[in-house]
Amino acid sequence: MSVDREQVLRSAAALLTRKSTSTMDEVARAAGISRATLHRHFAGRDALVRALEELGLQECEAALGRARLDEDGACDALRRLLKEIEPAAGLLAFLVTENQLFEGEEQHEGWSRIDARLAALFRRGQENGEFRIDLTPVWLTEALYGLIGSAAWAVLDGRVAAKDFSYMIAELLIGGAQRRVES
Repeated sequence: MSVDREQVLRSAAALLTRKSTSTMDEVARAAGISRATLHRHFAGRDALVRALEELGLQECEAALGRARLDEDGACDALRRLLKEIEPAAGLLAFLVTENQLFEGEEQHEGWSRIDARLAALFRRGQENGEFRIDLTPVWLTEALYGLIGSAAWAVLDGRVAAKDFSYMIAELLIGGAQRRVES
């Protein structure tokens, strides 16, 4: 019997976004395979999380592309991005909690590429007068990650309606980041 690695990863992502402490046995059950089969594909939790990181990076890169960050104003581009990233938000929230992925020299270069693209969006918003200049693009990028993760957990816990995900993040982040013209 052939095992679809992509399906196993998606099943693992779905489970781990709901219960980040799931065991490899639980991941195998969720994927409909034996633990031995899971271990043939992923030697352990670290290998599984690394594979999920690759999936998360692919999802982020695809969302960034679909959001067309270079078109229109930065606020509109950010709103598009939030709609595009929403399906991967739970996985991203899980990956952020797996902080060993993001420590020091070990950080995957894919995250650096994504960070740079997001920071460029915020910088463009500052340069065209949409965003405040006293908040750095790096900080706005980190705030965006935090809001995506928090909103994903709130939706998963049923404390926030899924339909409100992108609206709430956009309103809070853009509202705080918008440049105010004093009269």
